[in-house]
Amino acid sequence: MTPLFTLAFLQESTTTTGVSPLAAGLGMGVMICYLAVILLMVIGMWKVFTKAGKPGWAAIIPIYNIIVALEIAGKPMWWVILMLIPGVNFIVWLFVCLAIAANFGKGAGFGIGLWLLPFIFWPILGFGDSRSSQFATA
Repeated sequence: MTPLFTLAFLQESTTTTGVSPLAAGLGMGVMICYLAVILLMVIGMWKVFTKAGKPGWAAIIPIYNIIVALEIAGKPMWWVILMLIPGVNFIVWLFVCLAIAANFGKGAGFGIGLWLLPFIFWPILGFGDSRSSQFATA
């Protein structure tokens, strides 16, 4: 960095921007927790997909992960259109989660858990010892 640019950078960074360091640190902490929760859910979905005989990387592709989840649940592919409708997608995803839970030998309570607390129940399903009845792997 040139000395002039460095001086301008230091002057700019020391001026009051309206955000306290405490608020900035809190915001950073919330962001780290949010990313950790998302990572935990993606890892859980990855493991569930591989248990069901599907590619695990499908968990990180936005629309394709819904298609794979519909295949695991045994639901028709046209439900993807329903998943794109705001409001309707919550109800449709509930039915998909219930079907996935049933496919892995779990009850309706576990399916509701997949729906409401995915960052807890997807890893439980992925790392647990339950197996998919429809797409059993070796």
